[in-house]
Amino acid sequence: MGSSTKKKILVLGGGFAGLEFCRRFKDEDTSIMLVDKKNHHLFQPLLYQVATSGLSAPQIAQPLRGILRGRDQLTTYLDEIQEISLEGKFAKGKNRIYEYDYLVLGLGAKTSYFGNDHWAEHTHGLKTLNDALGIRNHVLRSLEMAEMETDSEKQKRLMTFIVVGGGPTGVEMAGALAELGRHVLNRNFRHIDPKNVRVILVEGSDKILGNYSDPLPASAQKQIEKLGVEVRCGNMVEDIRAGELDVGGETIYAGTIIWGAGVEAVPLTKQLGAPLDRAGRIKVCPDCSIPGHPEAFAIGDIAHLVDTKGKPVPGVSPAALQMAKHISKIIAKEIETGQMRKPEERKAFTYFNKGNMATIGRSKAIAEIGKLKMSGMPAWMAWLVVHLIFLVGFRNRIVVLLDWFYSYINYRRSARIIFE
Repeated sequence: MGSSTKKKILVLGGGFAGLEFCRRFKDEDTSIMLVDKKNHHLFQPLLYQVATSGLSAPQIAQPLRGILRGRDQLTTYLDEIQEISLEGKFAKGKNRIYEYDYLVLGLGAKTSYFGNDHWAEHTHGLKTLNDALGIRNHVLRSLEMAEMETDSEKQKRLMTFIVVGGGPTGVEMAGALAELGRHVLNRNFRHIDPKNVRVILVEGSDKILGNYSDPLPASAQKQIEKLGVEVRCGNMVEDIRAGELDVGGETIYAGTIIWGAGVEAVPLTKQLGAPLDRAGRIKVCPDCSIPGHPEAFAIGDIAHLVDTKGKPVPGVSPAALQMAKHISKIIAKEIETGQMRKPEERKAFTYFNKGNMATIGRSKAIAEIGKLKMSGMPAWMAWLVVHLIFLVGFRNRIVVLLDWFYSYINYRRSARIIFE
């Protein structure tokens, strides 16, 4: 088939959804364009490890070009999409216009402050490598400032860390911060004792990790409190100012406030004219296509979908991978037959939940796999194995495994450099 007749597939976003589609779609009679404003794929579940000095940035990120090398029908572009026209079948970036026959939207999500966007000025989100490095710098610098501070109240404030959000991100972050102070930095300072760091986890609902079934949330709270984390559930954050957070009628003073309470779709969804949910995600058809546009699909965090089981598909990486696999089969079959089908004629997406896991600290975690529930060391080992399997690149898995094993044995974290 000549190049002029090749179908053009535009993939926006090199996260779990977009990358998985590119890796799975092997039809040589197509031209695939992958566009992302970053040149790397990021393994977001381990961002908190970078933020707390456990891993360095290259260990959880791989260049997209390296991952997809050898794919002659695929071209990668470093560009930021500013406009998408579903009617015109094109996307406009800063540097060029991309026309398509099929569109795969996998642009992901961003931090949500639930209408209080001014809180962003006083908090640290955790969605990108820059976010993680920013938190790491801020945390380490706060301790350095506390070492020089002679005012005990200011010193106490610098050593107080608040994490908002009792989901996996918040719990993992709070646990890692507690371990950083109480074990990793032990005997590193002369005028302060890092064991005295105060880590407060704030959750608006009545329990942390509420998406797990009982008794796992209670087990998680018990495990994280053993690390010294103060867990405050049942009150929503009322206001956040520079170094201050109001919750439950109390003002807590802290040197660092980390926001891990929610996400929403990227703003580009608002210009599509497609139905959106409250978080700005596109309400897609059962086959993952955008209503009224069978040639355009939204997958991953940007999509809102109730699957064939009648349950909302969660915004987690396994769901993104499964959605990418699902639409790759749909598009491949239609290109092969030369006929685009209507959404109702396509196979509807069904999410297969392989289980949920959350790590809390060294040898501390919870896991729920079907009817099997685990806590402590068994759950932590399961979490470790699963995350290593999903890391992109064999070298990455080996390096991360060795680093984790080293950290596990002696509580040492090497990635503790403060960058300007």
